[in-house]
Amino acid sequence: MEPIGAAATRPHVETFHQIVVWPLQLMPIADGEARPPWARLVEANGPWCELQDDFPTDTALYQERHYREFVAFLPHVRRFLYGERVAGDRTVYGESPMRIFRRTDVAGLRLHLDDRPTPLELAVVHVDLYFFYDVDVVILVVEIAGRDLPLADAQEILYRFGRAYPAGWDADGTALNCFRSVEWLDRDGAVLAASDDHDRARFMAAVCRRQSTALSTHWAWLLAPLSLDPCEDPPVAAYRQLEFHRMPILAFLALDDPRRLTRADAMRLAFASAPGGPDELPYAADFLADFEAKHCWDRFHDPARRDGWNDTRLMCSRQAFVAVGDAGRPFVVDPERGALAQFRHQFFLVGLIAHFHRAAMLMMSDRLVGTMNRLDPRRRESVGRFRHDIRATLEVFLRFTHRYYFSEISDQAPLREVFHLWRGHLGTQRLYEELREEIGDMAGYLETDLLRRQAVTILQLTVVTLFSQIGMLATGFLGMNIFGWAEAETPTKITIFLAALIPSALITFYTVLKARRLAFFLDTLANEKLDWKAKWRAFSDVWKGRPL
Repeated sequence: MEPIGAAATRPHVETFHQIVVWPLQLMPIADGEARPPWARLVEANGPWCELQDDFPTDTALYQERHYREFVAFLPHVRRFLYGERVAGDRTVYGESPMRIFRRTDVAGLRLHLDDRPTPLELAVVHVDLYFFYDVDVVILVVEIAGRDLPLADAQEILYRFGRAYPAGWDADGTALNCFRSVEWLDRDGAVLAASDDHDRARFMAAVCRRQSTALSTHWAWLLAPLSLDPCEDPPVAAYRQLEFHRMPILAFLALDDPRRLTRADAMRLAFASAPGGPDELPYAADFLADFEAKHCWDRFHDPARRDGWNDTRLMCSRQAFVAVGDAGRPFVVDPERGALAQFRHQFFLVGLIAHFHRAAMLMMSDRLVGTMNRLDPRRRESVGRFRHDIRATLEVFLRFTHRYYFSEISDQAPLREVFHLWRGHLGTQRLYEELREEIGDMAGYLETDLLRRQAVTILQLTVVTLFSQIGMLATGFLGMNIFGWAEAETPTKITIFLAALIPSALITFYTVLKARRLAFFLDTLANEKLDWKAKWRAFSDVWKGRPL
């Protein structure tokens, strides 16, 4: 707890929103089920319901925030996000490759801190699952909201909420950097699920048994019937983590006086780091020397301007995107047309796209690793399976590139520039180039292997054709009516035919078997620099077991 005097000099958070965006990789089901995971989720009759069209055809129900959100993006991004209406009819985002599911039983969140007698309670605005056609990624989105919070409490929430499992425990068994307890609440305030980060034995046992981390109970409960275990019955969908145990977040803070927000406080918000004093930097001063240039978008941030100026500041790091504004400005807190609406709808979609891009590429990279691990060059079926898996991954990558991967999403300066800033911190372009190079290497290997096999086939056919000339000359000579078999009886003709066919077939098959050695002999025979002794040795090697 910070001193009372220090708390009084710091800004107060009048409106607080935090959105957790957690990408997960979907795993194949053990029974080989081919249906998409959202189809199985519909049949599970669980708490998740597919979200119907959020952009109604009835103009009376169409809100201005819908329009502002729609026009903020470029046409190709709109088709990804919303699809297109055909003949005025569109349901469940129509042609959009996204499928969105929502659960409405979770209405509140209670957070217990070790050094506080009373817990923090916030509202859960919505809990959604985003599925994507043809990409084995699902994104959990949880939005929470609160009002009238001390800045230190907001920093605690940013720092501690959204951890899939504890990173460790202290000597007393307290989970590091986690809340003492996290509870999901229903509309009546009853506890639906609670965290178990203190249960060190359960997390340790999971790693020992499966070489995989277990999830905190409240997150596993929230994702059900999706399961961390791909063998669980019924197999609705299985998932596993893609990255760090801290979930990416977006946050909106409307402060009573943003001018009292110190540089150190802004840094703690941008990095979602632990609370501290107003003048205590979260990291080394040299590391933070270029903080404003690397992590802040300050086109509309000027504390010196007063009248009529809606001071807002956008900050972005690999872990968090944070928007800070003045709660005393109606535009900032307007949920329909102001900065809050832009944060909850436009900037949320920017973050969703940015994290989806990275998650999809990590998923494909994981597929490549699994494909390489299953390759056994000594087994023909393993090699064939390897070629099939590489081609399938290449097809997925091509579809991802042309359907989902956008370098530009908007012509509006805030969205365009924040998207580039976000991609830079996530390393999206570098990851894309690395993945394309890896898949290109795999595709090059397949092409080289195909050319090698074709070359071997051509070599065999060439040798067989060459040696068949001898038989063709002989049979042609026999066909010059030297022997009068034209008038022979039918059984005699059949016997003569078989007598010629069977040896010819055996000689042809034997020639194919020795094609490489015969080709080496022919190459030696054609080499004028070699003497006849070397040529005879090459001829005798055709029937020897020495490797060429």
